[in-house]
Amino acid sequence: MSFCQSCGAAFADGTTFCPKCSVRPQAMTAPAVANSGLQANTAGALAYLAGIVTGILFLVIDPYKSDRFVRFHAFQSIFFNVGWIALWIAWMIVGLVLGAVTKGLFFIIQLPIDLVIMVGGFALWAFLTYSAYQGKTIRLPVIGALAAKQAGI
Repeated sequence: MSFCQSCGAAFADGTTFCPKCSVRPQAMTAPAVANSGLQANTAGALAYLAGIVTGILFLVIDPYKSDRFVRFHAFQSIFFNVGWIALWIAWMIVGLVLGAVTKGLFFIIQLPIDLVIMVGGFALWAFLTYSAYQGKTIRLPVIGALAAKQAGI
């Protein structure tokens, strides 16, 4: 059984046109994850949506936990968010210590640095989500190797 890329309708193999929207078979492919209704690239992108929560969900939901592409992005999402939270906590501790040492002067410098870090983290998260949706497996330097090892890639 195949599915139409244009409208998503199911049709029998060997069909010359989609029965719903009349698209030719060259534009039709089978779904990457068996009978789940969700393509593997979409599931990989959704693994980044809510970070740790959606990463864990895609590791335990049955049709996706066996797909290596989805597992890679779920693990990378989890590791990225854990690393991001750890980095943010460490930066806040450094900021508090330097703020106390400089009698509050560092807090003025810290605000623009915080904004750059937040925008950079959001941009990296958006890039990873978009790359997963495009079907790519972009590996972050340390986190990507761990995720690939856990996913079996």
